[in-house]
Amino acid sequence: MPIVSVIVPCRNERDHIEAFCRSVAAQAVPAGWTLEVWVADGLSDDGTRERLAAWCATDPRFVMIDNPGRIVSCGLNRCIERARGDFIVRLDVHTVYADDYIAECLAAWQRTGADNVGGPWKAEAAPGSGQVVQRAVAAAFQSRWVAGGARSRDLAYEGEVDTVYLGAWPRTTFARFGGFDEQLVRNQDDEHNLRIHRGGGRIWQSARIRSTYVPRASKADVFRQYRQYGYWKPFVMKKHGQPAALRHLVPGLFVGALLLALLVMLAGAAALLAWAPPAGTRASDVLGWVTLLASVALMGLCVVYGAAVSAVSLAIARQQGWALLRHLPDVIGAYQIGYGLGSLRGWWDAVVRGRPDPAFGRLTR
Repeated sequence: MPIVSVIVPCRNERDHIEAFCRSVAAQAVPAGWTLEVWVADGLSDDGTRERLAAWCATDPRFVMIDNPGRIVSCGLNRCIERARGDFIVRLDVHTVYADDYIAECLAAWQRTGADNVGGPWKAEAAPGSGQVVQRAVAAAFQSRWVAGGARSRDLAYEGEVDTVYLGAWPRTTFARFGGFDEQLVRNQDDEHNLRIHRGGGRIWQSARIRSTYVPRASKADVFRQYRQYGYWKPFVMKKHGQPAALRHLVPGLFVGALLLALLVMLAGAAALLAWAPPAGTRASDVLGWVTLLASVALMGLCVVYGAAVSAVSLAIARQQGWALLRHLPDVIGAYQIGYGLGSLRGWWDAVVRGRPDPAFGRLTR
């Protein structure tokens, strides 16, 4: 019988691992297929390994293996090395899956012949949590304006895309395009999908492949998460000489423009105060105009961005509930400013230092 292999990277997921295993065990695999599940544990130290080992002892379809590299890309590759399936499906512990998730992945592949298939990325707060901030995080995540128009957030879209959430592949995809880049702590899926595109492969999103992602529950956690996402994007771009999509450049360019205007304004004001050229001289006029223009540019960028964030927040709150409105501007800023700051730091380390900072190698969850 043909095998579908599920691959799962995890680390320190004690509170979620058992519910996740139950949901995978309940998947309706199509007739004629059999299921195996490989879970690569990144040397958890919170009790995850013990709970996972106990589950594996009761269900022989589940196998736990070690992931000494501890990060997602290493865990995925260790699972792929051991997987026996003709078709490989990646799952994440913090996502809830429809009962036919694996079956729909198989159907989409058989229907399209794509090299990678997946569903849209849908975010919802944890059921029954009553967490208003987490609801705001999920609502902003789903907005096409916050995501830069990414089709992966469009729950109804069916067709070719540049990337999909998680992913499912025929084994031949890895033989043709290779595995995941183990130098990348984040964005290893985007880099792999970019490699598929550049190699002439196809990536397909199907609205029938349904899952729900549970996002971070605090604004600070969202900021740290997206700063890390932004940090690793330049390393992907440097490797391939191009971005996977132009939207990945926008946050860094915007934050860079803000910082440049602020720096020029402060430098001009400091020069006027410290040097104190005589009023009416050419030097005084030039410094004054430079400082004024930088101030106007900074203020203009802040006003335009503030107005855009307010408009998007109102649009989201109108659909998702007015209780979210007071949190949405902060959440949107955490997504976009965090990503932009991370991108700038990533470009510095990728281009100037030539190596990543180990501080950005620690996962934020």
